[in-house]
Amino acid sequence: MIRWRDPRAPLTAAVALGAAGFAAALLAGGPALLTGAIAGLLAALFAAVSLLVASIKLDEHRSTAMGARWMGSGAIVWAAGVGVRPIADTSSVAVSFADLLVLLGVVLTAGGVLIAARRRLPATVVLRHVTGAYLCAASLFVIAWVVALRQVYAEAADPAMFTFAMLPPMIALLVTCAVIPSVITSRTAAWPLGLAGTGVLATTSVAGVAAATARLTGGVPPTWSIMIAPVAFLLLAAVPWGPRPAEPQARASGSGIGNLIATVPMALVAVATCTLLVHLVGGQPQTPVTGVVVLIASVVLLLVVRLFVLAAANIRLRRKVSLGDRQLRELAESTGDVVFICDYDGVMYEIGAGMQVTYGYRPEDLVGGSIFDYIHPEDVPGIQAALSAMGLDDEGVTSGACLIACRVRAADGTWRPTESVATRHVGGEDQLLVTTRDVSDEEALRNQVAHLTFHDGVTGLPNRSYFEERTREVLSGRMSGHVAVIFLDLDGFTSVNDSVGHASGDYLLGQAARRLRGAVRPDDTLARWGGDEFAVLLETGGEAQLAVDLAERLVRAVSQEPFRVADRDVALTASVGVAFVEEGMPSGDLIRNADVAMARAKELGGRRVEVFAAQMHADVVRRLELAADLQRALIEHQFAIEYQPVVDLATSRVTAVEALVRWWRGSEFVPPDQFLGPAEDTGLIVPLGEWILHEACREVAAWRASSWDIGLSLNLSARQITAPRFVETVEEALAESGLPASALTLEVIEEMLVEDAEETVKRLSELRALGVRLAIDDFGTGYASLAFLRQLPVDMIKIDPSFVSGLGRDETLTLLTRTIVRLGHDLGLIVVAEGIERPEQLELLREMGCTRGQGFLVARPMAARGVDSLMRTSLTV
Repeated sequence: MIRWRDPRAPLTAAVALGAAGFAAALLAGGPALLTGAIAGLLAALFAAVSLLVASIKLDEHRSTAMGARWMGSGAIVWAAGVGVRPIADTSSVAVSFADLLVLLGVVLTAGGVLIAARRRLPATVVLRHVTGAYLCAASLFVIAWVVALRQVYAEAADPAMFTFAMLPPMIALLVTCAVIPSVITSRTAAWPLGLAGTGVLATTSVAGVAAATARLTGGVPPTWSIMIAPVAFLLLAAVPWGPRPAEPQARASGSGIGNLIATVPMALVAVATCTLLVHLVGGQPQTPVTGVVVLIASVVLLLVVRLFVLAAANIRLRRKVSLGDRQLRELAESTGDVVFICDYDGVMYEIGAGMQVTYGYRPEDLVGGSIFDYIHPEDVPGIQAALSAMGLDDEGVTSGACLIACRVRAADGTWRPTESVATRHVGGEDQLLVTTRDVSDEEALRNQVAHLTFHDGVTGLPNRSYFEERTREVLSGRMSGHVAVIFLDLDGFTSVNDSVGHASGDYLLGQAARRLRGAVRPDDTLARWGGDEFAVLLETGGEAQLAVDLAERLVRAVSQEPFRVADRDVALTASVGVAFVEEGMPSGDLIRNADVAMARAKELGGRRVEVFAAQMHADVVRRLELAADLQRALIEHQFAIEYQPVVDLATSRVTAVEALVRWWRGSEFVPPDQFLGPAEDTGLIVPLGEWILHEACREVAAWRASSWDIGLSLNLSARQITAPRFVETVEEALAESGLPASALTLEVIEEMLVEDAEETVKRLSELRALGVRLAIDDFGTGYASLAFLRQLPVDMIKIDPSFVSGLGRDETLTLLTRTIVRLGHDLGLIVVAEGIERPEQLELLREMGCTRGQGFLVARPMAARGVDSLMRTSLTV
């Protein structure tokens, strides 16, 4: 719907009034020339106003706006010419000033059409369009001459007047023919505007011919010839205000339309030639008209020139094609590909020189033969089907190229993997151009990458990824109870890396892998899981004992004889875990169970086989939960310290207290033996030990400030000693609390002196340099105590409770205890007996001369408030 404020409203109203006035004038019988001039003047002015207003609206589209302005200017000039034509026609001049204005308006309109079409053509294309336009205009003139203009020429008083009268419309026709190809092939959104402008050019050319004919014959132009130009201008005025198509989808112009346009001039020449021949054959002999003869001769000459130009272009194209073909062959040969031509049945017609270089065959020996004679028999059916599909009609073919992968037999008899691309050959409808490349190196590289992806580089065994994928594959096709997984860990392998280096460690792993491979069956899957761990996937066939027997063989294979590494013998053992699949069990759970069983075997001392039980997994989960609870307990301060007094057995006075940690999880008491081990494994023992150290030093320092000479004993774990800042932590705790270093005794067990002995002795020596006292706890249970007593300045030894418990009942234990006490006295060490629970034990220790003791008989562990009551008193037993 058009609203009154819309710019199209007055234009539409004016067009309607003009059309109505024009129709009324004709019906009233007014002068046709005057009426046509008025109608053309008004219509052209309406079109000019519409185009100029629209150009302002379309200013962001510069080419469209510029084209509209040019066409608007042309409409104004054309209207001026039409407006003065009734006056100019009263003279006897063949071409008046009005005709020149009309022609100028046509030229301006044509320029606007070309600008709107935005066609930037090369000079050769422009020349072809101009010559084509001339051929079209000349052909149309010849056709019109035969049909009607020869009678007009005969009736004309002067041939020159005929020529001058027909020249302006012929020029307009030439311009129109030159513009049409650019408009039809235009792809811009202004295509409708250009088409409307072309319509104006065509109608004005026809109207000009009709007007010139009427002027020469002294008659009146037909009514339709007067009406078509105003109507065309009215349509041109309306086009800018119609819906404007989107720019990318304005018009699709392919090579088919361009080829069709290129044939139009030749078609018109053919029609004109046929028309002229029919006229000459069937008509009376007439004197040839010089102008027409010259025009026809120019057409013939132009056609001959175009023929020579096309011949020259054809020669250049042939040279380019030949050069391109030669370059393509040279390029194909330089790339190392084999290029040949064959038909759809595989018969070879032409073969490149690369065949001999790549496969060892001479090309001339293969011509006429079939490619299927050299392709692996397993690959032939697929290739035949692919070639047959390419040979179907266009309706059954989806692509003009086909990728083929096959194996080709070389002259040396080897099968080479190849990749080929077959395309339709332009030189023959039943031939294919095939480019073949030998991909043996690429195939070998892919196989190597695949091997490295799923195999271990040190041992050559399948790796973890392969083992997991293989386990999933086996379980997906097996019933429960038919599959077992074995995990094996080399005991003590870490010390091998530390002593002889990682390179020698890798060499040892290779030896171990060979031993293990010799112990498993060929159908079993042996893989290196990671580090010093190996895994075996065993398809037992339902007999569980086979898996256990294999696990025992693996243990014997590792420990039967030492490994020779770096000119030394290294003896290792193995811890092995076995897990059996259950119905519906995922592969990940089966592998986890075997790992848990192996960890259990390692905890029990190694060199043993453990079969997974559900309780093992529950223990692991419980340990993980306990570790999480320990971390939470540290944050929430759930730990407390109890102190067990150490008394002088001679005077029964308290000389020191041993700090013992206690954990109250809510109202539940967790025994130390349940959480100290997990705390050590997870490393939480380090922050826990630091808290105990600071808290106990603070308490004991407060007691000593009350004039009570009392010492503090603390147990150390291996993790604490090897912590990076352990010595600094002890020094800070002593400084913050004010406790003298001599009042602090740190206790270590004998096993800690054996494991990583050099680092442990170094740290303990640094503590001894601070003035801190050192004690060996559970003395007598190890095997290296005496050696380290010489290396480390120890102040105290504590007799293990297992010796004290046998006093008075076991003569051997009594003798060993007496020996330890005597050894301590001889070395000048303080001897403390632990676990005193019966009076006879106390009496024997006093009789042996044991210096100090602690135990339930002497005093039970107590909170800090209980220790306060012992201040300044003696404990009598």
